[in-house]
This record gives sequence, C-alpha cells and structure tokens, in this order.
Amino acid sequence: MNSKLCKRSKQSFRTRTVQKDRQSNVVRVASTHLPTMFGMFDVIGFERANVDKGETERALLLMLGNPKNQAPLLRIHSQCFTGEVLGSLRCDCRGQLELAMSAIADEESGLVIYEYQEGRGIGLMAKLKAYALQDNGLDTVEANQALGFETDCRDFSLAVAILHEIGIDRVRLMSNNPQKVEALTQGGIEVIELIACEPPPSPHALSYLRTKKKKMGHSLTIM
Repeated sequence: MNSKLCKRSKQSFRTRTVQKDRQSNVVRVASTHLPTMFGMFDVIGFERANVDKGETERALLLMLGNPKNQAPLLRIHSQCFTGEVLGSLRCDCRGQLELAMSAIADEESGLVIYEYQEGRGIGLMAKLKAYALQDNGLDTVEANQALGFETDCRDFSLAVAILHEIGIDRVRLMSNNPQKVEALTQGGIEVIELIACEPPPSPHALSYLRTKKKKMGHSLTIM
C-alpha cells in the first residue's frame, strides 16, 4: 500500500466506498493447496492495477470447502507482520486470524481474504513510528494523525472485487469493524450475519482495543 496517498484529510476517519469500475479488473495470478494447522485450504492469489494509487494491489484468498453451498463465513484480514510473524502482543491480529480459520475449519467451509494493508494501511515502517509515539503516551489514532495519516487508510474494495469474481454475493462476516460491513454492502455483497471476532486479549493490547472501540466504533464486547 502506498502510504503517501493516505495522508490525513479534513475528515480523519472516513468510509471508503467501492467503485464499480474497479471490480472487474481482478486477475487470478496463481492457485495452490495449503496445508495448515486448521486444515487443507485452497489459496488463490489475486492482483489488480490501481491507477489512482499507481500501484498493483494484491490479496490472497484462502478457501475451505465449497463456499457457494450457503452464505459462507468470511474474514477480511489485514496483514500484521509484527503480530503474525514476530508474535507481538500489542494487537489482537494473530488471534483474530486464528479464530477465524478455526471457525471455518469447524464448519468445513469458508473464506479468508488476506490483504496487504499493514498498520491499517500505513505500512510497516510507519507502523513502527506509530508504536514509538504510543510508547510516549499517544493512542493508536493519535499516533496515526501525528504522522499525518488518517485513522484508517485501508480500502476494502479489493475484497469486494474478489467476492464478485468467485461468485459470492452473501456472507456471514467475522469482524468487529463497521467499515467492513459498509464496504461490502455498498459493493453489492449482503452481510446476512455479523459475527464477533474477539480472541482473548493480551494485557499489552488493552489500551489499543479500548481506543478502537471508543474512537473507531469497533463492536468489542470483551472490553
């Protein structure tokens, strides 16, 4: 994600809408099987040229079973290198991904769309700078804004485009984020059920989660 194109505007927390003309440009790059601790998933890599950003957007689709038999469980998940690779406890990202994949495995069907949107779209280096500001007392929203970014720089239109590409128009969404619900709905995907995705929180993540609930409207019930 080109974080330079996500500088803060007058409206620091705006909903990103889906442009229909961008939904038809998704390309399947590769597909394979991926054995995981939760079962054997099919993985498809997707790309889309984004002229506005001057970059190629990429995402992975992890699919278990036949999601077209019913409205599938869906998790739209943003990459978190610090949490998923390094085991950071400052967020709940790894726990959310594992909770979603476990739920999908229990149903033997479902989807995860994994997007490269580190740090709510600002990128890894900017995310580390935001962490440093949080070490000095800012919260996650204030840190983004101090660096000149919006509260959330992500755009979920690629996830919508992937769902249209594979013929899915109804989902049961595993998320606490109202932006994802709105993006899917505006993109023509019906969210028939919203399921909380709340792993047990680390004490190190409590302040972060409280801020997401208070300032970003995330529907966290465990806080």
